[in-house]
Amino acid sequence: MHIVIMGCGRVGSTLAHILEDRGHSVAVIDQDPEAFRKLRSSFKGKKITGIGFDQTVLEAAGIREAVAFAAVSSGDNSNVISARVARESFGVERVAARIYDPRRAEVYQRLGIPTVATVRWTADQMLRRLLPEGAEELWRDPTGEVVLAEVAYDPAWVGEKVHAVEEATKARVAFVTRLGEALLPGPGMVLQEGDVLHVMAAHHNLDDLQAALSTRDGPSRRVQEKRAQDRKPQQKGTQ
Repeated sequence: MHIVIMGCGRVGSTLAHILEDRGHSVAVIDQDPEAFRKLRSSFKGKKITGIGFDQTVLEAAGIREAVAFAAVSSGDNSNVISARVARESFGVERVAARIYDPRRAEVYQRLGIPTVATVRWTADQMLRRLLPEGAEELWRDPTGEVVLAEVAYDPAWVGEKVHAVEEATKARVAFVTRLGEALLPGPGMVLQEGDVLHVMAAHHNLDDLQAALSTRDGPSRRVQEKRAQDRKPQQKGTQ
């Protein structure tokens, strides 16, 4: 597949190397020809000097054959404009723009431009390592209604089946990260210590989801309490 990247900074050059290593053809656009020095000497892709939202420049980068476009320059406006040009003028379906201002990122998401708000994302990732609690949104659909979130949970859930989590939260467990490896949950998958839960849920249900998973009582105790309540009428009837 052919992929066009606008911006040859640390992110753009790293992305270009990863994509090329995976067998894709890559074209990198940057206004500064010196920026291409960040690319390794063995890089085989195109190096196009110019403005990333200039249609002539995009065509030189092979945008008409591209299946994806990434705008990762240091300018928010340039990234969004170029992403929109790639999608609206050239019909590229897979586009993504790096945004430094998280407030802008939310607006552009609603316009259908997937964004990565770098400062907010980095801060959130650090907080998750320092204070691993609550839910962190990793992705939201353009309407803002459905989110993919990494959620923390009470240790009492360890040993329970993933299916029990779905029943308790009314959300779908998309995958579980275990020892750094992403695993798709099967019907009998049991949570282990250190597992990281990633769930798909309605945005307005996130608070309820967190509440369901953060209880200190844990699922086992709730089950025991329910069984105790179910036995009470029977015990009264035998007296």
